[in-house]
Amino acid sequence: MALSGDKPKSFFKKLTHYRNFEYILFTLILFFKLHLLHDNLHARYIDMNWLDDVIAIGSILLVSFWTLWLPRRGRAIALIIMNVLLTALIFSDLVYYRYFGDFITVPVLLQAGQVGELGDSILSLIHAKDLWLIADWILWLVIKTSLLFYRRNTSKRRFAGRRYSPAFSGTTRNGQTQSYRSRWLSRLITGLAVFVLGFVITMGPIRFYAKTWAVGLFEGGWWNISLYNVTGLLGFHYYDAYRYAKEHLGGKPELSDQEKETARQWFEDAGDARNENNDTFGAYKGSNVLVVQVEAFMNFMIGKEIGGEEITPNFNKLMQESLYFSNYYHQTGQGRTSDADFSSQSSLHPLPTGSVFVRYPDHSYDTLPQILGQNGYETGAFHAYEGSFWNRINMYKAMGYNHFYSKKDFKMDESLGWSLGDKSFFRQSLGFMTKEQPPFYSFLITLSSHHPYSLPASVRQLDTGEFKDTIFGNYLESIHYADAALGELVEGMKRDGIWDNTILYVYGDHDNSITDKADYEKFLGKSLNELDMHQIMNQVPLLVHLPDGKNGGIYDQAAGQLDMAPSLLHLLGIPSDSYYMMGNNLFASGNKFVVLRSGAFTDGKLYYIPSPDNVFENGSCYDLSSREKNDIEKCRVPLEEVKKRLQISDDLIMTDLIPELRNNQDIQDR
Repeated sequence: MALSGDKPKSFFKKLTHYRNFEYILFTLILFFKLHLLHDNLHARYIDMNWLDDVIAIGSILLVSFWTLWLPRRGRAIALIIMNVLLTALIFSDLVYYRYFGDFITVPVLLQAGQVGELGDSILSLIHAKDLWLIADWILWLVIKTSLLFYRRNTSKRRFAGRRYSPAFSGTTRNGQTQSYRSRWLSRLITGLAVFVLGFVITMGPIRFYAKTWAVGLFEGGWWNISLYNVTGLLGFHYYDAYRYAKEHLGGKPELSDQEKETARQWFEDAGDARNENNDTFGAYKGSNVLVVQVEAFMNFMIGKEIGGEEITPNFNKLMQESLYFSNYYHQTGQGRTSDADFSSQSSLHPLPTGSVFVRYPDHSYDTLPQILGQNGYETGAFHAYEGSFWNRINMYKAMGYNHFYSKKDFKMDESLGWSLGDKSFFRQSLGFMTKEQPPFYSFLITLSSHHPYSLPASVRQLDTGEFKDTIFGNYLESIHYADAALGELVEGMKRDGIWDNTILYVYGDHDNSITDKADYEKFLGKSLNELDMHQIMNQVPLLVHLPDGKNGGIYDQAAGQLDMAPSLLHLLGIPSDSYYMMGNNLFASGNKFVVLRSGAFTDGKLYYIPSPDNVFENGSCYDLSSREKNDIEKCRVPLEEVKKRLQISDDLIMTDLIPELRNNQDIQDR
């Protein structure tokens, strides 16, 4: 009579001997990890429902069904490898999302060589709770060790009592062949059945979503979060790979004649609207232009104090004799710093995935350095970092720069954070540019205020009080240092005699990746709503100092990074109507319309925030005068213009359309 304690052992034995036990366990573990990722993202408009769970399970089956065709030992090895690879993908997406608010795409993977450069920035984004993602590895090891020990003991007992049997003797070859064929056929049918099941339970809900609240998403998927909300993580990566292969391996995408005409007409109308011949047009013709793109420089702390000390005293002082745009928005996407660079110089939107610098450096654009070079300017880009980072070496050549001063050109006499400290960077850059024959155009990119904002104690000059030793407090200290460096830059320009004949244009590149609302509420001393937080995370300061100090003041009109190139051309007396630019002229009359890569927009009166599920009705349409939610329908028509602009910009970049449009225009003008 068997003891009662033998029943659990018998059940465990049957379970572990079930030929698909490892596969079922693998599916459950990956499902748990996808849920763990979701719980850390907070990326959905609504909580995960049962259809999302079905999609997640189906996507796991689709990515792994083929392992069921392998013999049991080969299947176990394959599942272990897949577990490691998919866990690495989930973990990478989680860390990437914490910094960028987006998911890794194929173009981002092509920039993977840059990941090693992020160093401490990545480490600061890893949390202790992330260890749950590898807890199953330990469990798996325990189970496999137990099974190995159990099977070794039982095999010894069986071998000791086994008698001769033809089934084990190898003498009945036909029997063995029949048994092998039976097992192979069984594995084939099982694998195909799992594939069909995975396909049905994945595509069924996705098609349902695409026909209901996600209509048109795959035709105009301009936000990866929206795609994730429909496809789940594995489905998103499959679609992203498909999209990339279609885009790059299937030849250059072709636009219809109607699409080309729509783009041509849009740029013609936009050029006429911004080409205003007023008092500021050509008022500073022949002036030098010095543009400074400050790392993670945000607008919320301009003019603010902490512990009785100004955070940006030098910027605040400059505001008194400069134009300060208090509603200036960064318009970046996944390319972050490189997107700010591209959009400011070309007046085009960045791509929804990856960086233009990496994906399309060989395409044609109307860029500010190229245009100024054609008008007698000596042009140079300055960045004290590796020249290959963001593919700058190749992209800057294509953009028309005469010189690119990278890390190798600077003396590392103030190592700080990622590279050279901003103070030394500005000092040495001034030395380079003042050797050039004026007029010159110089574009400087700073680094000292880069995430994770870990300045050494020797350069910290700001008492952040209750924020001390927090990432928010470290950020404020980094900006305080960057501001001090800006003050030294201005003094250096005056000392070198270029202040009175140079336009200084200073702006932030993107947000600081610190998204905890509690930090901002504590700093600002008030509660914040959705609109407040969205503006905080998307507004960067813009300061324009003109050589004669005229037109100083605070300008609250809506503005964005795409506005830089046409606005500077206007001041220099170079018409921009013939160039394929999408930005506003900040010095022209009329309402300004600013579009963010996410699909958010503002015209200075309305402010639209899209929902993660991409359903228009689930978005928020705010009245900026009252800062209260408005009737959502008031944002419907402007949103169609938003989609049109983003699509035209994407088409122009991806199909390299500018040369064709310009050639057709030249033919018409003859």
